[in-house]
Amino acid sequence: MNRAKTIKHSEFVLIGGGIMSATLAILLYEKFPGKKITVIEKLPKMAEESSEAWNNAGTGHAGNCELNYTPEKKGVIDTSKAVKTAEQFNETLQFWKDCAEKGYIHSLSKCISKVPHISFVEGKKDVAFLEKRHKLLKEISHYKEMIFSKDIDEIKKWIPLMMEGRDKKDPIAATYMEEGYDVNFGEIAEQIFRFLGRQEHVELVNHSNVYNLQKTKNKRWLLTIKGQNVGKHWNLVANYLFIGAGGGALSLLEKSKIKEARGYGGFPISGLWLRCTNPEIIDQHHAKVYGKAKKGAPPMSVPHMDTRMINGRKELLFGPYAGFTTKFLKHGSMFDLPKSVEFDNIMSLLGAGYHNLPLVGYLVKQVSLKFKDRMDMLREFYPDAQDDDWKLVVAGQRVQIIKKDKKGFGKLEFGTEIIVSKDKTIAALLGASPGASTSYSVMQKVIKKCF
Repeated sequence: MNRAKTIKHSEFVLIGGGIMSATLAILLYEKFPGKKITVIEKLPKMAEESSEAWNNAGTGHAGNCELNYTPEKKGVIDTSKAVKTAEQFNETLQFWKDCAEKGYIHSLSKCISKVPHISFVEGKKDVAFLEKRHKLLKEISHYKEMIFSKDIDEIKKWIPLMMEGRDKKDPIAATYMEEGYDVNFGEIAEQIFRFLGRQEHVELVNHSNVYNLQKTKNKRWLLTIKGQNVGKHWNLVANYLFIGAGGGALSLLEKSKIKEARGYGGFPISGLWLRCTNPEIIDQHHAKVYGKAKKGAPPMSVPHMDTRMINGRKELLFGPYAGFTTKFLKHGSMFDLPKSVEFDNIMSLLGAGYHNLPLVGYLVKQVSLKFKDRMDMLREFYPDAQDDDWKLVVAGQRVQIIKKDKKGFGKLEFGTEIIVSKDKTIAALLGASPGASTSYSVMQKVIKKCF
């Protein structure tokens, strides 16, 4: 193959064209005016993978309705994750508003919509849990406007669609937060990149894949990149490197050979949605309603019935249903998982599998579900749901982090993790939810750790 010898230089190189890289690029643009910033994206357009509207729930995660953010152990509810997430989301929301004022985002109304956030449960045990949760959260400023109710008529005003055809003998409860948000993370990233693309010292490179990276003797990073055209290869030298490529970050992190990356592995989980196709049904629901996850289910599989605003159009989704694939990205390769297995992380992977057998069993069941099974799960939320009003669509791909525990075996981590090299020349982002909702806070950590 004829390899081009083109070598370019950039102060900062960001791999991945999603909301995280868009946020970091703006922060670097402001903090280091005139310094060269290069963003490399594998796909033809920016924000087409995890940030794209159909590939995530679009929830502005603030702990309003996500019951897995307030776990209960031995009768004690821990609210720390909910509070931390609320603080980080509000910081990020203010950042987006500031970006709009500065002209980085030209139309904030296309990106963010107000949608109530609701938690909904059935059964005496879960009703008692939700009531206890509400009493704790009401004492915290972020949640002082939260309303709790066990009254069927009141709940029906909040979610009329879900109350039709429901057995009134079953105890139910819900909490209601009017000040909730639906966020189109892909639109935010796209608008920020549109602004950056017009700046003299910023270069956006699409349809290009970083397939190797190595440290040079002068502590810079040499990236080998395959461009859009077959046979077109080029090199890029960077002083600082950020890997924010979603599920693709793990393989690049392994290639960096930094000590801090040892022992990390990834467990890919894909997602599916049921999308409503009946406009009359869509118009009857206006909320993001989260329930409780089934036992053994991963956090990303908490059932929710979501009002979405996508490309100016109101949509209604239910899910997500978990699936399994060996891809680390929706547009990835079936060899992503096998290629990620190395001597340093094989014990982590085996340990995580052994210690998470309920999760493995859950995924096996999810993969075998038929359309009827998925509709039956929807009817637990919306009893009168009709098959003809819904269709199955493929959602995004997530990679849950696997890292070594104190005994040297692996454990699954369900949050977002920042990995930074000792010399602070490379940083990588691993993990999933609440990721995009807290992008400003997360990228501020990267700035502080590296500079």
